[in-house]
Amino acid sequence: MNMTVRVKPGSKKGPLVQPAIDGSLLVYVREPAVEGKANRAVQELLADYYNVPKRNVQMISGYKSRTKQFQIAGE
Repeated sequence: MNMTVRVKPGSKKGPLVQPAIDGSLLVYVREPAVEGKANRAVQELLADYYNVPKRNVQMISGYKSRTKQFQIAGE
């Protein structure tokens, strides 16, 4: 399953996953968008949210964007 994720790095609200109206997910993480820290935090949070191992959550696109595409396997 492919999922569009909008990331809010450096958020005091996080870690939190919220479904958005358009079918995407809003993901709030405390980690800053520096050296991939926020991307790794989002991957871990999505793995917990979908109850799958972290290796089953792969980022497809958006490495340097706040809007990212993730592929989630093994649901």
